[in-house]
Amino acid sequence: MSDQTRTRTPRLRAALAVAAVTGLGATALTALPAAAAGEAVAVQYRQSATGSDQVEPWLKVVNTGTTGVPLSQVKVRYYFKADAGASYTYACSWAVKGCANITGTFGTLANPTATADRYLEVGFTAGAGTLAPGADTGDMQLRFHRSNWQPLNQGDDYSFGPAQTAYANWTKVTATVGGVPVWGTAPAGNEPTPTPTPTGPTTPPPTGAALFDDFDYTGHTDPAIGSHGWSVRSNSGGPGVPGATWAPENVTFAKEGTNSIMNLRSSTAGTGESTRHTEVLTKATKFKNGTYAARVRFSDAPVSGPDGDRVVQTFFTINDLKAPMADDYAEYDFEYLPNGGWGEPANILYTTSWETYRPDPWEAVNQHSEVRASYAGWHDLVLTVDDDSIVYYVDGQEFGRHDARYLPERPMSINFNQWLIDLAGQTSTTPRSYDQKVDYVLHVKDQVLTPAQVAAKVAAYRSAGTAFEDTVPAS
Repeated sequence: MSDQTRTRTPRLRAALAVAAVTGLGATALTALPAAAAGEAVAVQYRQSATGSDQVEPWLKVVNTGTTGVPLSQVKVRYYFKADAGASYTYACSWAVKGCANITGTFGTLANPTATADRYLEVGFTAGAGTLAPGADTGDMQLRFHRSNWQPLNQGDDYSFGPAQTAYANWTKVTATVGGVPVWGTAPAGNEPTPTPTPTGPTTPPPTGAALFDDFDYTGHTDPAIGSHGWSVRSNSGGPGVPGATWAPENVTFAKEGTNSIMNLRSSTAGTGESTRHTEVLTKATKFKNGTYAARVRFSDAPVSGPDGDRVVQTFFTINDLKAPMADDYAEYDFEYLPNGGWGEPANILYTTSWETYRPDPWEAVNQHSEVRASYAGWHDLVLTVDDDSIVYYVDGQEFGRHDARYLPERPMSINFNQWLIDLAGQTSTTPRSYDQKVDYVLHVKDQVLTPAQVAAKVAAYRSAGTAFEDTVPAS
């Protein structure tokens, strides 16, 4: 079995079409708080399927310590051996805590063994709450399968217990609290190490290179957009619906209350020729380590016309792929699919960290986290990159934490776009359009900020009346 990849048109083609678009040197490190004395959990497991169509690890997390444990700090790993050439899809069938509060991410072991080279990492959103001493999560009825539903072999999987038909402690799955190992035994050579104690600042740094933009412009032809380093895409090419165009006139600016807002409107009447996508990106590829943040409004429903299109609404960083499977490629995504797509039937928010890919035949090396729920409305999105990991936050809560193998080796651009994957989700020829709004964007070079520090820094810019600043040097 292998770590999960999503069969999709890679957004890199957009960056290549625009022609603009892992050793790092961050000066600060942010981590979840180390597990306090008395914080401890055990993991109970039972198998629910011994067949060859899917793996069903049903799990419970039990608080065996003396203090409450925020479940958002808990990660559980189930280890397995990849079937040759396979990719995998995770799902939650039912959970006491609610499937929307449980995440599943596939990863690759640094030191493969005969019974494990991949793992499913199970995490929790803030909505899962805190586990009191002695309490457990209740059933988490999880499953995963080959993305093409071909047969799989569980017999050689490290964490699989064919005789485990009732819940009991199971040390062949591991758990961490706040990055600190607290339960289980990993496959040999893959023992987790404690996350270092945070050394980052407790208040926003007063100095340092940064990009901040409040998007206070008159329209897409405002000369300040270009002078501030942005490009409003107008050329053809992917990703998305073949024959679609990228429409700069659909990028507009307005005031909502006291804030300036950028709006990206994408539209279609059910044909490639009628489809209009939108994208705004930095002309420079000069951004690498540090903190990236934006306040973005996702939408579930169209502004007008019938709903159902497979829309992708994004905030991401990217550089160009020099060659298929080139290991210096990098891309870090927030992607919201209000109507599903890529095999998903409904709302899903992805965060994805890319190492590389090959377009033909398709092969991808990435790690992602996802939550299947509506994210309509305004959300604070924060991405941090340091020497050890890539961490994604949504509304102040950790959403995904990805491995060092996905760290960038070259600088990137900063991008927002909205586009349609295809026209299969809604076949009507009635015109419809979708809006994605952006309040601000911030990048702080080589410094990892908490979401609270991001909010403080943005507030400081606005209090000072600063609508734009770019002191990030050219790469």
